[in-house]
Amino acid sequence: MARPPSLNPEKARRAAAHPDRPGEDCRAEPGRTRIVVDRGRCEGKGDCVEVCPYGVFEVGRIADEDFARLGVLGKLKSLAHRRRTALLVKLDACRACGMCVVACPEKALSLR
Repeated sequence: MARPPSLNPEKARRAAAHPDRPGEDCRAEPGRTRIVVDRGRCEGKGDCVEVCPYGVFEVGRIADEDFARLGVLGKLKSLAHRRRTALLVKLDACRACGMCVVACPEKALSLR
């Protein structure tokens, strides 16, 4: 599988070695696991993009309907970060490695 050009090998190594990493060590069947992004926490920093070996994420503008569902603090935080958030562009490629979960500085990602 080709890795995205933005993959940060050092961050990926740290995430892979993290003792609290959830998931199935990239052994899950693609698409079986669902990643959930807490839009109220995500600041769109892009660490998930940098560590995901399957190109599941990109950072972009939060959809208007997602923004409308945020509470007051979530909206303020989103505006402060130019409404940037993690977008799941290839969710069906996820293999549940959990590297994105431990790499996220805002703890905005979870695996289900």
